[in-house]
Amino acid sequence: MNIQTIVIIGAGQAGASAILELRGNKYEGRIILIGDEPHLPYERPPLSKDMILRPEQTKIEILSQQKLEDLGVEFIKDNAVVKIVPEQYQVILKNGEHLHYDKLLLATGGAPRRLPVLDALGKNVYTLRNLEDSQALIPVLQPSKRILLVGGGVIGLELASSARFKDCHVTVLEQTPMIMGRSPAIISEFLLNQHRSRGVDIRLNVKISETQLRGEEIVITLESGEELIADAVVYGIGIVPNAQLAIDAGLDVDFAIKVNENCQTSHPDIYAAGDVATQLRAHGQYSRIETWENANNQAGIFARHVMGIEQPKMNPSWFWTDQYDINFQFVGDMSAKEWHIRGDMNTQEDQNVSFTLFGLDQGIIVAGIAVNQAKNVRHLKKLVSSSITFDREKLLDVSIELRKLI
Repeated sequence: MNIQTIVIIGAGQAGASAILELRGNKYEGRIILIGDEPHLPYERPPLSKDMILRPEQTKIEILSQQKLEDLGVEFIKDNAVVKIVPEQYQVILKNGEHLHYDKLLLATGGAPRRLPVLDALGKNVYTLRNLEDSQALIPVLQPSKRILLVGGGVIGLELASSARFKDCHVTVLEQTPMIMGRSPAIISEFLLNQHRSRGVDIRLNVKISETQLRGEEIVITLESGEELIADAVVYGIGIVPNAQLAIDAGLDVDFAIKVNENCQTSHPDIYAAGDVATQLRAHGQYSRIETWENANNQAGIFARHVMGIEQPKMNPSWFWTDQYDINFQFVGDMSAKEWHIRGDMNTQEDQNVSFTLFGLDQGIIVAGIAVNQAKNVRHLKKLVSSSITFDREKLLDVSIELRKLI
């Protein structure tokens, strides 16, 4: 293998994971990691939770400076790549420096999808994507502040949980009929009840028609004519992949950077991983998955492919969210046609809710959701990956440990 230099653009989860995979598989060549932020590589999931609630106790670094040095990584931070020159196997940095590569990984992530009607207000409007965004919200989310969250996805709901923990008055606006729209209706309804029971005002099927500032207050007018007044607005309506470098380099881009099963772009020596990539899947279609696990998986695929190492069988997709005192872990295909409950979804006084859901398609287990039952997640992964036929009598019997049924 004559790969002397690997350049990784993007110092987030995928970029850091790629380094660990490369060195873990004994790659001894030069690795250059380039980040446009002034920080060491860090994780994003805590930004909407622990970094707001417990900033002093929360560690989000993936790779410390010492670890990067131990791994022999040349880390260039706060100096974005402005151009890729594929025909010369070079990248050009903001400071004008040219760097050569033999293999290149694009792990540039995404940026918040903008809402111009809110951006036009100019102040007291926030998004959450990076560390600075999270830090900016700490003084905003204070007791009795009126916080309006636009978007009822994972980020919006985690922020609602954090804001209520800090005794804010919280309203969530969602333009669709359900929150967490990519999850099954049974979980969406459960989450809706959990948030409302904790004092969050969630509005479904609503759209904003007008926004204005009145002094320090933000006034949001809905299409119904109702006015909502807030001290601050935070919106999260998805991300836009940071694919401009790939577009300028002539790579195949369809909203995100298109990659094959090996995470190769249309140029065989340029790869992409994480939120910026849409990958060719086993069913023959491209899809993009915005999860912590997917970034790690694609980073691993890239590292093993450039080193000529056989790819292992992939586990079912998995992601999680923590809201209030409830941990949700999702495994497999959330579009499953039929869902069955193992345990009790109803909360009892002074007891934490705890249950598991099985998702079925034509009688086969294709998905699972563990709610405050993290110990069941690895068993759910086994059930889903094995395409087991659902046995109602055994699998719904809570007197039998799930591990004993596999």
